[in-house]
Amino acid sequence: MPEYLSRMNTDTAEELYVRIMNEIAVKKRYLDPTFTAKQLAEDLQTNTRYISALMSLRFNGTFNATINHFRVQRAIFFMKDKRYEELTCEEIGLTCGFSNRQSFYAAFNKDMGMTPATYRKNLNNGQ
Repeated sequence: MPEYLSRMNTDTAEELYVRIMNEIAVKKRYLDPTFTAKQLAEDLQTNTRYISALMSLRFNGTFNATINHFRVQRAIFFMKDKRYEELTCEEIGLTCGFSNRQSFYAAFNKDMGMTPATYRKNLNNGQ
């Protein structure tokens, strides 16, 4: 644990974690392609070091990796829902907060071990 995080008491760290998750998951800030750790820290009146350290401890990853994971999970929801089958993979990625096709494909492949197109094809083939 980083020294600066160990100086924060457990209750304070837990409260900050809840506030972070409220912003990211409940308010769905991950859908904003311009959302940054700096912006989150400013909104929560803390600093990016605490945000990054908590992300690392709770999610074993960086702020960006965590945000991208939420985006990928949202994309999977869209791919599984027949109401959105007319959307292309790129459109789904943009809808889920990715700024471009390349970042969507890279994040999806990192999380799922395959491209969004392959994942969708497997869904359609019943795999």
